[in-house]
Amino acid sequence: MKIKFDAEKIKRYNTTAPRYTSYPTAVAFTADFSEVDYLRHAASSNTKQSTPLSLYFHIPFCDTICFYCACNKIATKDYSKAEEYLDYLYREIDIQAKLFDQSRVVEQLHWGGGTPTFLNHQQINDLMAYTRKSFNLLEDDSGDYSIEIDPRSVSQETIKLLRKVGFNRFSLGVQDVDKQVQVAVNRIQPIEETKAIIDACRDNNAHSVSVDLIYGLPLQTVDGFAKTLQRVIALSPDRLSIFNYAHLPHLFKPQRRINEDELPKAEDKLIILQQSIQALTDAGYVYIGMDHFAKPDDELAKAQQEGSLHRNFQGYTTHAECDLVAMGVSAISTVDHAYSQNDKNIDGYYQQIDKGHLPIIRGVASTNEDLIRHQIIQQLSCHFKLDFKEIENSFSIDFAKHFILELNELSAMADDDLLILDNHKIIVSATGRLLIRNICMVFDAYQRNQTSKQQFSKAI
Repeated sequence: MKIKFDAEKIKRYNTTAPRYTSYPTAVAFTADFSEVDYLRHAASSNTKQSTPLSLYFHIPFCDTICFYCACNKIATKDYSKAEEYLDYLYREIDIQAKLFDQSRVVEQLHWGGGTPTFLNHQQINDLMAYTRKSFNLLEDDSGDYSIEIDPRSVSQETIKLLRKVGFNRFSLGVQDVDKQVQVAVNRIQPIEETKAIIDACRDNNAHSVSVDLIYGLPLQTVDGFAKTLQRVIALSPDRLSIFNYAHLPHLFKPQRRINEDELPKAEDKLIILQQSIQALTDAGYVYIGMDHFAKPDDELAKAQQEGSLHRNFQGYTTHAECDLVAMGVSAISTVDHAYSQNDKNIDGYYQQIDKGHLPIIRGVASTNEDLIRHQIIQQLSCHFKLDFKEIENSFSIDFAKHFILELNELSAMADDDLLILDNHKIIVSATGRLLIRNICMVFDAYQRNQTSKQQFSKAI
């Protein structure tokens, strides 16, 4: 999809906003939602036996800490910690697997972290074998089975093993290839190392390879990041994500080790973004939305063209109808239109499993109003358009009456050329696509009604 970079409008609208990997977002989760609620929703989900499953496993360990990181992780060089963690993860798998009909196929599976490849080869093999024993995994390589890998922690043999046990999509953290930037964020990763792993993925017939970059890191410059991007484009990943670094040291302790004086200025970050968009467009990549680009023949680009793209906690995906069963510390599930999150603290996670309970600490069950707004946000964030009649037919509402406040707010955005608005539809303009998080936020009732400011990254 074409996008137009308008620096003046980006500066004016560049407020904090959710990424809408869910609606309601995680800030709406409460401790009122318990394990009992989750069990009820899991049972309800089985009444729709054709609904496939998506599995997520959180592996929280890293052997070094990247200073920019905002993930839930445990930095340690004590690899024995993984053994204890896996023992508990297997026990959680046992509890979860009993809740879902074995006829339900696992179309999507993802290992995230942390660094999933903190696990050794035997542990990787054993965890996937245990998953396969417990759930109905596909055997024909047609599933969307992905893993986040740190190129510094794997070898060509690791990639061969990952492919053998069933992974077919690989996401590589790179962030920047400039040596001085890598030193500043404590992530030394020569591009030759990254290239070797990408080559190994291709040699083992990976379905896709994606690369993550971050702009706004210390010591980054306009020219320096342009060189990083060109070197990454030369590796020809199928997908690229270019994230804006959110410096929130009061929330994420590792970020306190970043020298704020070395962070690029806001105007330089905008130039970096503008040049990156142009470089990726020139290289033939398609803008999917919210930091994500893909080759035109990639499944995400095809799904967007066909109107079947979806967004969840794993980002953009082609699997819209799956119930997401997430396991491990801090993992978030989405089952039967209810969200639930596991304990973020590993000791609390262990304690609940020792008691025979799922380690759920909070969540929220979607109301009918939530479902309406969720569908709207999905359509806007994935396809940059909304047909009012589709919403009216799905939920038996009068769109104009139901969203009178929102339409008034959108009218101002239309005046700013962020979107086209009439009595029947919204079409996000080439200018507005970079600000899609702001447009989606108009329909976020929780943000509208909040009494305290929530912490999110900037929209750009």
